[in-house]
Amino acid sequence: MTDPQNRPFERAGRKMDDAFDTASDRVQKELNDAIRYLNDEVVPKVRGGSTKALRTAAEKLAKLADYMEQQQK
Repeated sequence: MTDPQNRPFERAGRKMDDAFDTASDRVQKELNDAIRYLNDEVVPKVRGGSTKALRTAAEKLAKLADYMEQQQK
């Protein structure tokens, strides 16, 4: 009887397992890099832009409130 480790199908299966393991590790690394980039680069810029937008909106709303008060008089 042939040793199961030496059958072509078994060898192909082991090669595929190795390939999937390698691909899985690579995908995990790339995903971690993408998350790190988002946290380190994108989120701070979005927060900075959001803060500026909120301050601008607050100024515009204050001017609108002043205008509306003047129109009531």
